[in-house]
Amino acid sequence: MELVHFIEQSHFHEQAEKTFLEQKEKILRLLPEADIQHVGSTAIPNSLTKGDLDIQVRVPAEIFTVAVEKLSALYAINEGSVQTDYFRAFQDDTTDPPLGVQLTVISSELDIFWKFREVLLANDTYRAEYDELKKAYEGKSMEAYREAKQRFFARLMETPEFQRL
Repeated sequence: MELVHFIEQSHFHEQAEKTFLEQKEKILRLLPEADIQHVGSTAIPNSLTKGDLDIQVRVPAEIFTVAVEKLSALYAINEGSVQTDYFRAFQDDTTDPPLGVQLTVISSELDIFWKFREVLLANDTYRAEYDELKKAYEGKSMEAYREAKQRFFARLMETPEFQRL
């Protein structure tokens, strides 16, 4: 059973930002029309993080298939993640910090990661609530944490702040 552990974002901020900018440059060389977003907890000051870097790559629907092919040349497909005609997840555990890349079609059902970041940046109460959830799952099952995280974000999607984006 995989266990989850968290650390303060400030311990990873500088390296995460450096890695983000390096990866953004690589991705833009292949997909100049993409919108590249630093998402996840390393993008949220004063938050707890698992210590990985999450990047969202947003593309128009007409280039999604090409984007999958091009990103597959850079990263491994995250086989444990959902795969649709508008979403694909990739990973690279060799980067510092380890990297997750979420490829989404702009305005699709899963074009939401940047919205979560914006809501958490704008509302410290939600950020603190998310950190409390993480603290409750420290050292516990990753699967149980992911289920609780999914419920938290489903609730966040119902907030006025999220709805406005």
